[in-house]
Formats: sequence, C-alpha cells, structure tokens
Amino acid sequence: MKQLLSQKSFVLTAFSFALVRVSYCSVENVQVVHPRINIPKIAKYFGTKGRYEEVNPYLLDDIRAINKTLLKPPSVDCVPVHLTAVIRHGTRYPTAKNVQKIQRLYDLVSREATNDEKWLHDIITKWKMWYTDDMDGQIVEKGRDDHRHLAVRLAKSFPSLISEENLRSNRIKFITSSKHRCVDSTVAFIEGLKKFWEVKDMDFGYEVNDSLMRFFDQCRRFIEDVDKNKMALKEVELFKSSEEMKRVQINIANRLQLQYSKVTPDLVEAAFYLCSYEFSIKSVNSPWCNLFNEVDAKVLEYANDLKQYWKRAYGHDINRKSSCILFHDVFSRLDQAANEIRFGHVTEAVTVQVGHAETLLPLLSLMGFFRDETPLTADNYVLQGNRTFHTSRIVPYAANLVFVLYDCEEGLRLQFLLNERPLAFPGIGHSAPLYEAVRGRYRDLLEGCNFEEECQVPKTSGSKYTEL
Repeated sequence: MKQLLSQKSFVLTAFSFALVRVSYCSVENVQVVHPRINIPKIAKYFGTKGRYEEVNPYLLDDIRAINKTLLKPPSVDCVPVHLTAVIRHGTRYPTAKNVQKIQRLYDLVSREATNDEKWLHDIITKWKMWYTDDMDGQIVEKGRDDHRHLAVRLAKSFPSLISEENLRSNRIKFITSSKHRCVDSTVAFIEGLKKFWEVKDMDFGYEVNDSLMRFFDQCRRFIEDVDKNKMALKEVELFKSSEEMKRVQINIANRLQLQYSKVTPDLVEAAFYLCSYEFSIKSVNSPWCNLFNEVDAKVLEYANDLKQYWKRAYGHDINRKSSCILFHDVFSRLDQAANEIRFGHVTEAVTVQVGHAETLLPLLSLMGFFRDETPLTADNYVLQGNRTFHTSRIVPYAANLVFVLYDCEEGLRLQFLLNERPLAFPGIGHSAPLYEAVRGRYRDLLEGCNFEEECQVPKTSGSKYTEL
C-alpha cells in the first residue's frame, strides 16, 4: 500500500481498498485491511485449528519480530551450541471428512434457516461452498508462510546456529513426516532461510521419517487400545450429550430458527471448524462465526481439548509412551552435541523436525508439561476453567518445541521454548537448568521408555488400556 501511495495513484488505491473489503469470496488468498480488525472474538478458542498469531499477537504488527525480552541466553557467558526444533505443519485445509460435514451444514442452513439477520443473509446469498474433498488436509499458502516466517524468526533469534554458513555446510538437518502438509512446510522453512540469506546457488534436501514424526501410526498398542477402541474416548462421547453441549445446540438452533433435533453435535462442531478455517486460511471473520458467542466457544474448545487429552495426552498411558522414540531421538542429539562440544566442534548444529499436533502433544505429555491435577472428564467442565491443558495455546498451526543447548562457564545448560517462549521443565525451577539436571529429571525415561516394548500388544485376549 505504501508503494501505491508513493506513486500517488489514487485510483489504484481506492480499487485496492474495495478489494480488501470483499469478505465472502471462494478463493484462498483474501487480503484484509489490517491484521487486527477482522479477528473473530472467539478466535482464541479454536484449539488445534487456531492461528499461530493468536498465541503470539505481537506478530500481527510484524510477522518477523522476535521477543528479545524473552528470547535470550541463560547468562551473558553462555554460547548456544545445538538446537533441535520439533514443529507442527502450517495452516491447512480441512480433511475430506470435515469437508463433508461442512457441506451437510451448508445444505441445511441454506435450505431451512430463516432468521432475518444480515449475517445469515450473507451466508445464504454471498457465501459459496468452496471446500472440496480433494483438499483433504493439504497445506495452504498461509501455512507455507507460517514456516517461512518461523524460519526467519528462529534464524534471527539464534544467528550463530541457524546461519547461512551452517546451512551451506549441511550442519542443519531437516526431517519430516511423509504427509504432504509436512513436506510442504519443511520446503517452505528452507525457502524462508534461503530468501533471508539470498541463497540462490544451492538446494537443500530433507529426510522423510515417519518412525519419528508419525510414531503413533507404528505403535500397535496405541492403535489397538486407543485409536480403534471406541471406549477409549468415552469421555468425549459423554460430553457431546452434556448440558453444556445441549445449550450450545439450543443457542445455534435459535439463531438459525431451526428445529433443535436437526442441529446435531457433529454439525455444531462443523460450524465451529468452518469459522476457524475461514479465519486461519483467508483471515476472514466469516458470517459463520456469528453462530457462536464466547460461552459457546469455550464449551467447544473444551470438547476439542477433551478429545486431545484422551487420544493424544494424559488420558491413556500409551498416548505418551508412543512418543518414546522421538524423546530418545531428541536427547540423543543433545547428548551428541554435549559430547562433541568438549572437542570444540558440534557436527550437527540444528535439527528441524516437522510433524503434526499428534506428534507434539504426546511428547509434551511424556515430559510432564501441562498436566492438570484433576483429569479432564465429561462432567467437570466447570471445574476445568483454569486448566493448563489448552490446545489453543499449546498446538496451534506451526506450533514448535525448541531445545537449545548452551555452553556456559558452569557447564552445559538446556533451554526449552514452546512457541518461541521459554518454558520451565516440570519439577525444575530454573528457566535454563544444567543439562545434567534435566537428564536427571528424566532419568527413568532415558534409561527405559522403550518404544518396541511399550507399543507391543499383550497376547491376552481383549483390548486393555491404562487410564491416568
């Protein structure tokens, strides 16, 4: 816009403002007047389908900004020697399953909804169903940008590690899940670094490793006891018929003037997802978002948290233990760097590993982060208002866990960052404790937590799982 104004092209300027005011078109790359204007009031409750910017709002003013008050070494004498990052893919399209739910919702609303509100009129007359089955979870351009910008921010935060020299000398390693959205995110991360340093004469590869980044697909006990076990998510199903969910259904039925029986929990979820997709993909405050107030959104966030808790986190022991292989991989890289620094040179300065929310949550849970004293259940929604397990804050698109090993005068220290913010290891008070103290905290896991043993299905008949 500054270029347009500098050229004093008032016609083009007016035309550009007309373009950005179009909110309900069926293309992905919609522009907005200002990044803070079109944010739905319920955006901070979108759970695993939330934007990264809702976790770090300062990025709305400068997407490449870093928070220097938070991102700093443990002390002035500390030098970073290794960094391992485990990152979720960027913003994506809905899966084919969710596209079909959205289609059913749209058909119902456009056919039978009757109130006179402008937002409903906009849905019926202006909004077109543009999601298709073949999108099926693929990354969107915003998702590529998520990783391009994250790459630059991390390079600015740790310039001695994520450097052009280390990239060119292959001291930065890239590992990804085989899913297209992860591969595309990895490629975008590399693009971000190349553009930042104007590297045009080299290309850089990556390793596809589902054993690390999709360990849950290869853990037979998890598959049998949780993924394929209907009873494993009984709390999730119970919450669908809770009084809280019924109130949300009634509210939406009233807003649309539809029969309550037609507004099923699945359609409520589809509408909430639709609002989140429209916002995360197109930066649009969609008319669909008017179906929910903040109270409704908190209920639906809890429904999502409940599912993640019981399927990927503390609900069943195997959820966490399925990530043993990734846990050991992270610490083996840290150990290697710790051993090599004694001789003055670390072979692998940086490891960037790109996976899924289902990759990050089990690892965080294995390490004891965001564990509430009382488990999340269908009947304690009110009591869990102050819970720490909020997936909206933990694993939005492009969520990242960063382990930074520092060489300090008093020894090696380890700093942990979640979404570019320092986070203390559970049970350790120091923000960047001595590396040996961290290894001591996780001694049992380091000496045990064998993926093959944990994921082995017992030979006894019937499926069993452990609740915590």
